[in-house]
Amino acid sequence: MSYFKNLITKFIIMMQQRPGLLAVFAFCSGVASYVLVERKESFSQIIAILLLVSWLWLIVDNWLRDKVEQRFGVTVSPNFMRFALQMVQQESLFFALPFFLAVTSWNHPQAIFTSLIILCAFISVVDPLYYKKLAKHSILFTVFHNFALFVVILVTLPILLNLTTSQSLEIALITAIIFTIPSLGNLMPNAKWWRFPLLVLLLGVLSAGLWQLRSWVPPAALRLTDITLSHQVDVEQRKPVGSIKHVDANSLHQQGLYTWTAVKAPRGLNEKVFHVWLLNNKEVDRIALNINGGREQGYRAWTHKINFPANPVGKWQVHVVTESGQLIGLTKFTVTE
Repeated sequence: MSYFKNLITKFIIMMQQRPGLLAVFAFCSGVASYVLVERKESFSQIIAILLLVSWLWLIVDNWLRDKVEQRFGVTVSPNFMRFALQMVQQESLFFALPFFLAVTSWNHPQAIFTSLIILCAFISVVDPLYYKKLAKHSILFTVFHNFALFVVILVTLPILLNLTTSQSLEIALITAIIFTIPSLGNLMPNAKWWRFPLLVLLLGVLSAGLWQLRSWVPPAALRLTDITLSHQVDVEQRKPVGSIKHVDANSLHQQGLYTWTAVKAPRGLNEKVFHVWLLNNKEVDRIALNINGGREQGYRAWTHKINFPANPVGKWQVHVVTESGQLIGLTKFTVTE
């Protein structure tokens, strides 16, 4: 037993001396998972399970410490638990980061969400920021804790259960709240009684606000590999004929436009997406598209829009979004007189 105790102690000391080492490992495991999950290999599923188990362990940490002390006579220091919490948050943020970097549209508010992940990941590896600034404020720390859990669930659920993006978002929000509430007492053991219901209410408000801004959350399990606008589609080859960025109003009314898209998902597709048409940033149409299956270059499908406003002149955008309103990708074109 003393051997394992010394081994754990050495590991903790090494991690404390090299806080960036775990971050590098976590980011590399995230990149490897992103690549391997597309090949349906089990490595990413194993990492996902380990991450979720580590969060479950944090919830029962007080009970676990008591059992370890009773069974082995080893007292687990609160400092060790705080460091373990930091490691799990750090691993979760850096593991999820490659998935979001790969799908974020940087000319969209999605950039704010992904930038927030980058900021939180940076804070998690800088001890002066983490312990002296963040950890001293229980409300901020709880929000940070909840956000890290939400992010990792958002990535791991599609990997493990092959859920749709909308289902993963809903479950991630609910699970993040349920998993975080039991750990609030551990996060602020000496806080006054009224702090607990206040933090629960805050979590609910933040989750409701995030749901309202769900279009800002990149769909970590989906990626748009191509989007093309054209007047024709080769049905046999399943590809567009030409590409349009500028079109005159007469041609638009006479021929309409096809929106050809290729959407890729790590474990195959079973999604309902929408092609949303916007004129001068105002939505004018929304066309549903059910996609199933998948291929290496992405599942290829298209919609055909023939009904346009009497005066279609202006700047147009076509957004590809999920049922929950999360942006997968977009393209732009201009209609002239």
